[in-house]
Amino acid sequence: MKSPLLTLPGAVPAEGVDEGVAAHYGDLFREQRALAEGTGFVDLSHRGVVTVSGPQRLSWLHLLLTQHVSDLPPHRATEALVLSANGHIEHALYLVDDGETVWAHVEPGTQEALIAYLESMKFFYRVEVADRTADFAVVHLPAGSIAEVPEGVAVRETPYGRDLFLPGADLESYAQKAGPPAGLLAHEALRVEQHRPRLGFETDHRTIPHELGWIGGAVHLQKGCYRGQETVARVQNLGKPPRRMVFLHLDGSEVHLPPAGTDLRLADDGPDGRRIGFVTTSARHHELGPVALALVKRNVPVDARLMAGDTAAAQETVVES
Repeated sequence: MKSPLLTLPGAVPAEGVDEGVAAHYGDLFREQRALAEGTGFVDLSHRGVVTVSGPQRLSWLHLLLTQHVSDLPPHRATEALVLSANGHIEHALYLVDDGETVWAHVEPGTQEALIAYLESMKFFYRVEVADRTADFAVVHLPAGSIAEVPEGVAVRETPYGRDLFLPGADLESYAQKAGPPAGLLAHEALRVEQHRPRLGFETDHRTIPHELGWIGGAVHLQKGCYRGQETVARVQNLGKPPRRMVFLHLDGSEVHLPPAGTDLRLADDGPDGRRIGFVTTSARHHELGPVALALVKRNVPVDARLMAGDTAAAQETVVES
């Protein structure tokens, strides 16, 4: 489904998993600065929207998710993961309970697999799971925004801004009142700056939560009773994860950003050095210049100079080694 906001002046469609919304509206850095200053909005209507209703919704989800949600107060935003039996990340949910229904947005195209898993775990619980992607659009308002939130709309209030679950039919009219639009590239650049991982970008088939700093934010260590919990506890108590996420400052003289998947090697090892990690997301930031998130092997020295393909990179620690 294509967002109706792609008809706005200057809109350039995003590609890949973010297809269906705008990558930018003609001025990437202006859009970033607006978001950083707390103005404008981001159209995230391509993201999946899943709801869970019923009197046992929170106690039931508590058994399935990595987050402690059995006593989640109404209107308090949280994040949670669904793990495989081996503790690998399968789904990431950004959720809030409005007092009657849990609202969650998820990565584009992942809602069907998530719902299939949730349905398989219903048993005799009094819950209803629904795919609301076609009916609701996620809209992001940056931190500090004074844009009006329509009455009755579910809202996730986070340190990074507010996520609105807006009726899709109201998206165009709301955009006219919410300030200048900002595209996905601006939103992603700020996400990279904030060291926030994204499912399918910073994760692969073997990623565990410890590697991305998701312990605490999306994984509650004082609860059990969820699939993959044994791996989480074992790594937390007895070992360290095999990889860690880092933030990279890239050489600003390079014309092209190293794309996701670009091999990382130690600069001192030269062009034939062994692969010690890979770029997961790269972006051009309005103040920091070219930056990226990456996964590296745990034992890579935190002060080591790296090369992302042919681009020099200096790392900042996100997850401790």
